[in-house]
Amino acid sequence: METFLAGLDDRTLLALPYLFEFWALPHQLPPEGAWRSWVVMGGRGAGKTRAGAEWIRAEVEGARPADPGRARRVALVAETLDQAREVMVFGESGIMASSPPDRRPEWQATRRRLVWPNGAEAQIFSAREPEALRGPQFDAAWADELAKWRDGQAAWDMLQFGLRLGEAPRQVVTTTPRNVAVLKSLLTQPNTVLTHAPTEANRANLAASFLEEIRARYDGTRLGRQELDGALLEDAEGALWTLAMLEAARELRVPELSRVVVAVDPPATGHAGSDACGIVVVGACTEGAPQDWRAVVLEDASVAAASPQRWAEAALDAMARHGADRLVAEVNQGGDMVEAVIRQVDPLVPLSKVRATRGKAARAEPVAALYEQGRVAHARGLAALEDQMCRMTRQGFDGAGSPDRVDALVWALTDLMIAPAAHWRRPQIRSIA
Repeated sequence: METFLAGLDDRTLLALPYLFEFWALPHQLPPEGAWRSWVVMGGRGAGKTRAGAEWIRAEVEGARPADPGRARRVALVAETLDQAREVMVFGESGIMASSPPDRRPEWQATRRRLVWPNGAEAQIFSAREPEALRGPQFDAAWADELAKWRDGQAAWDMLQFGLRLGEAPRQVVTTTPRNVAVLKSLLTQPNTVLTHAPTEANRANLAASFLEEIRARYDGTRLGRQELDGALLEDAEGALWTLAMLEAARELRVPELSRVVVAVDPPATGHAGSDACGIVVVGACTEGAPQDWRAVVLEDASVAAASPQRWAEAALDAMARHGADRLVAEVNQGGDMVEAVIRQVDPLVPLSKVRATRGKAARAEPVAALYEQGRVAHARGLAALEDQMCRMTRQGFDGAGSPDRVDALVWALTDLMIAPAAHWRRPQIRSIA
């Protein structure tokens, strides 16, 4: 690199910071082909804003500052006008900061627009005011954080009606993914292309302390997969648990635990094609009346396609790690074999055998109600379990295979919270005559 830079003249060195193709990460460069919508989807800090700003530059700028580019009328749409101005226009990765001095547009505050030296214009809009997009017309557009627009579908529809100038009007969407209809619908369109990157893809431009802290807090969580990995996570229609419920569960604090159990949902078979064996560790504080009880999911220790010996050992290892009081095992599939396998590993382990007499959804609903009441907390590292939870609906599991992890969770919380509450009786105070 030093040899390369030493061979450049002064003018080229001054221009180099503005040659985005030289510095860009792969996900920040527009794909080839005749697309209409380019979606840049990624984690926080992945460089999405810079990608959007540089694409606008490439659309409006010509070979020289006064030469026309491909686009002359541009829409810049964000959730609010403040966000459009402070992020898309004046942000550290926005249009003004990305533009070389001789091509930098002029900001006309009263008209809420940028004007380039070649006459191209970009106007900012708020997605909260969809009707403001009715009337203007454009040949290019940049929609920032589409997935968080409050009135997303209406604003997006109005933008599409206005994107009608030139031979092939196009738009870029830069967004962290969320489970919203407008984004999911856009991604299914045949003229949409997608580039994707996690936060770490742009680590060279991020503070190391930011990455360490954010990963320490959110790694292994469903929110972390969305906000850091840039994964589009969906809640099934009619789901018993939602992303919002699970995020609330991470904020709860549980007092000193009264009991800890490990629940096991063994697979029907024990070979390479078997379902996973759900193994979940849960603790609870059950002091006072049932409405005061609180629980915390401590670990998902599930193992994939394991032999009976292997899952039994994994369950007992989880008990040892957490000092659990009891092992709860479903015996519908294996009957006495389940207990026999466990006893071979530890003959004296305290064991409760449970048998399902109702469907999975019916068993799960009382447990989901505990979450709605804010009585169950979640530790980190439960992303796989949480994914299954958000696919469990009142009609059944909306996913492939068996919800083995959810089954184990339900058995654990039933043993700790649901069943004891059904038999709890308030102490009677006797009067002395």
